[in-house]
Amino acid sequence: MNIDWAAIGSVFGVSLVATVGLVTLFTLGIKGLSARERATAQGNSATLAATAACLCFAACTAAVAYGIHLIVAKA
Repeated sequence: MNIDWAAIGSVFGVSLVATVGLVTLFTLGIKGLSARERATAQGNSATLAATAACLCFAACTAAVAYGIHLIVAKA
């Protein structure tokens, strides 16, 4: 039985980068929502913060949908 360690390392690396990227995007979305609430409470415009939060959450949704597509397409 041969184990392809390079392939396992490659899968680990891509999984690590994708996980850190998704968590970062989601965190930025939460931070954008927090900034929107803070700006609204102070009476300022919150358009940029709300737009950034929506874009971050949309990117997270797209990444998850793409991952599900990859899994289902292989079956």
